[in-house]
Amino acid sequence: MILGRVLGTVVSTVQHPYYGGRTQLLVGAVLPDGTLDGTRYILALDMVGAGVGETVLVEDEGNSARQILADPKAPVRSLIVAIVDEVQVNASGEA
Repeated sequence: MILGRVLGTVVSTVQHPYYGGRTQLLVGAVLPDGTLDGTRYILALDMVGAGVGETVLVEDEGNSARQILADPKAPVRSLIVAIVDEVQVNASGEA
């Protein structure tokens, strides 16, 4: 799982039929304090109605994503599975 922030929506006129009617979002990985780490970006299929600027959890492992979708042949690697309300970090700095 990756903690990330939705940076934008991906629009394509030519795509695999599986993606028809589904929202794809660009997500940047973030540190526990909410700042972008600047090194990792992911295109993820939105499962929860996330919007630009929201902090989300991304399942970034193809087999797990296909299990969530209940479709073993889905051409999907990454899914947005939750909108994060808050990240709490303990005193030692560990999330």
